[in-house]
Amino acid sequence: MLLKIAIASLAVVVLVVGAAYLGQRRLMYFPDTRRVQPAAAGLANIEEVVIKAPDGVALVNWWGKAKPGQPTILYFHGNGGALVTRAPRFERFMGEGWGLFMMAYRGYGGSGGSPTQADNIADAVRAYDYLVAQGVKADQIILYGESLGTGVAARVAVERRAAGLILEAPYTSTVAVGALQYPFLPVALGMRDRYETDQVIAAINMPMLVIHGARDPVIPAAMGRRLVEIAREPKRFVEFPAGGHSDLYLPPNNALSDVRSWVAGLATAR
Repeated sequence: MLLKIAIASLAVVVLVVGAAYLGQRRLMYFPDTRRVQPAAAGLANIEEVVIKAPDGVALVNWWGKAKPGQPTILYFHGNGGALVTRAPRFERFMGEGWGLFMMAYRGYGGSGGSPTQADNIADAVRAYDYLVAQGVKADQIILYGESLGTGVAARVAVERRAAGLILEAPYTSTVAVGALQYPFLPVALGMRDRYETDQVIAAINMPMLVIHGARDPVIPAAMGRRLVEIAREPKRFVEFPAGGHSDLYLPPNNALSDVRSWVAGLATAR
């Protein structure tokens, strides 16, 4: 009887682990697939830009251009929603006079294909190159990563020049986050999209701002602090005592004020 129970238990474990392995990207990426035009989201002076990847996949981007003398933020979003759900970011950032170019990952917001780490990073570099080809200078581009997008932004920062890098709620790796969310699974053994930011951040050679909520239930602030420890100077870490995972721009937090002063410092340093 004990042997039968042990065999049955093992079979259940194998089934659970196998299902998690085969469906792991569904546990990581939660896209809103709707293709919404900026005007329908209540955004004026924003254009939709479609960039075709070499494999033929069409990638949807929204671009609000900067006012003269102001930087353009190249923004990589988190693992949920799409461009339309980040319309408030366009309003906030463009209200400062900054430009904002936001890419929808594959499978998000009308972009074709399905998201993977390799494709997300390659497409992000492609978005950077598009901006430069359109006349936006490297020293006028600020890379910005939100949650999942922090790993994407960090990799672009390794491969391309920019005025600076902002990481909002960053992780050391998605393996570490997955191990916290699914402690009963051998995440480290079977995870494919690992986004190991802690392995590349020391190679980034530009000013960096890291913002994190002390009460973040998804990505602990300790991960943001760890990245800052191993990053090069100049770097700044801002932790919001009341901040969660996606509310750093909402009261009582005021991330926009910190981002504004940091961006102003970049302009002064040039």
